[in-house]
Amino acid sequence: MSIRDWPKSERPREKLIERGAQGLSEAEVLAVLLGSGVQGRSAVELGRDLLMEFGSLRALFSSERARFLTHRGLGLTRYCIVQAALELGRRHYREAMCIGSVLTAPESTRAFLMSQLRDRSYEVFCCLHLDNRHRLISFEELFRGTIDGASVHPREVVKQALAHNAAAVILAHNHPSGIAEPSAADELITHRLKDALALVDIRVLDHFIVGDGVCLSFAERGLL
Repeated sequence: MSIRDWPKSERPREKLIERGAQGLSEAEVLAVLLGSGVQGRSAVELGRDLLMEFGSLRALFSSERARFLTHRGLGLTRYCIVQAALELGRRHYREAMCIGSVLTAPESTRAFLMSQLRDRSYEVFCCLHLDNRHRLISFEELFRGTIDGASVHPREVVKQALAHNAAAVILAHNHPSGIAEPSAADELITHRLKDALALVDIRVLDHFIVGDGVCLSFAERGLL
């Protein structure tokens, strides 16, 4: 039976309008996002199938394109829709970490970095630029790498920090493997960046590594 034949109170879009998006199940949210089902399966049933196959929303949204496309009813258009929705969520969270906010709570910084970096399939090196009262000036993704590394250039990090007139920075990158333990290369580049930024009176407050459900702090480990 088509969703159009369902009672209005059970249709995902009508439920969203009446009760808000929080009133929908995960399958219903997917149904609204995907727009339609496939032959013999409604959009809600397709959403349930996807949750069953992938195991969770997170696994679905972070799945490799090749695996995503193997599912009946999912093509490049729907892959793009899902990826765009994920990126909108990241950018919405990024706006919530509003310019001018004071970064005094490590846990809020951790939560923000987890939302931005946890499910990337490639390594990204980022920098939070802060003023002399530790208020956020900007958050930037400076370097993008592969599944097991990213090349970080101290000159560019210093250049961007100066461009934002930063008094301090917080460095961050992710480990797509999910393991947040720092490598020897991570420790080396952290000290190189700390020394380079110190030459222009910019402090490195911390360096976070984002793994799977873990966000490791160099400062708390005594590595700065």
